[in-house]
This record gives sequence, structure tokens and C-alpha cells, in this order.
Amino acid sequence: MIPHRATQPYDWTALLHLIQTEFAYMAGRISPPSSMLALTEAQLLGLAATSEIWVIGAPPIACVILTAKPHSLYLGKLAVAANHRGRGHARALITRAATRAKILGLPALTLQTRVELVENHAAFAALGFVETGRSAHPGFAHPTTVEFRLPL
Repeated sequence: MIPHRATQPYDWTALLHLIQTEFAYMAGRISPPSSMLALTEAQLLGLAATSEIWVIGAPPIACVILTAKPHSLYLGKLAVAANHRGRGHARALITRAATRAKILGLPALTLQTRVELVENHAAFAALGFVETGRSAHPGFAHPTTVEFRLPL
């Protein structure tokens, strides 16, 4: 399936449900809790206007939010429905992100994942991302986030 950009009108409820469902496994594993817990349909609509939301399927079975930063295109909330994994959807979204980054004149893709989610680290490494650093959320003395970069 080919990624398409989610724009208004769109089923923001279905998109929010996908993200909430696929990020639910993090509950109790990561600290602090995921920002996904505060995400709303209205915020997704706002992000669609200020960033780019790319989805696969209708209703969506995979998604990513792309945000232009000074030296990279940031990938956020990358999610693939559990019953659709292993079919190249994440790779298709990352390929689309790389195309968008090049169009925007950005030399790399970046993303963050939590320290505890080692399976995500391995998945991103398999896609060509390299760890570039670790950072801590406010109030934490130890790293909580791993930063990854994919030069284009």
C-alpha cells in the first residue's frame, strides 16, 4: 500500500485509535509515560496543519508524523497495526519521509524512542538509523530517550 497524506477532512478518531492502540504496550514499561496519553483528535488536526501526517490504509493501519527541524525531518508517532506488521509498512513510511526530507532540502531523518524499548532500537538500526545520543526528560537524572539519525 502507498502512503498518503492525511488532510482535512480525515478520520482523526481512527488515527488516534491506531496510535493509542499501538503505543499501549509502553504503559508500565517507560517513565515518564508517553505523550500519546495526552494526544487528542484536535491536536492531530493541528499537527496535520503544521506538520505532515502520512498514513497507509483507510482506516489507517500505519502512520507517521513528520516535522521539519533545522537540520532534519523528525519522525514522530510511527505506528503500524499489530496485525499488519512485517509487510513493509514502516519501511514505506520511512521511504516517504526520506523523499519529503529531500524535497525540503533536509539532509537526514531523526527520531527518538525510549531507553527501555530496546526492540525499537533494533528495528530502527535495521532500517539504517544510527544512535546519536541520549537525553533525559525534565526531572530525570538519567537518560530516558535514545536519539537516532538516518543520513540521506
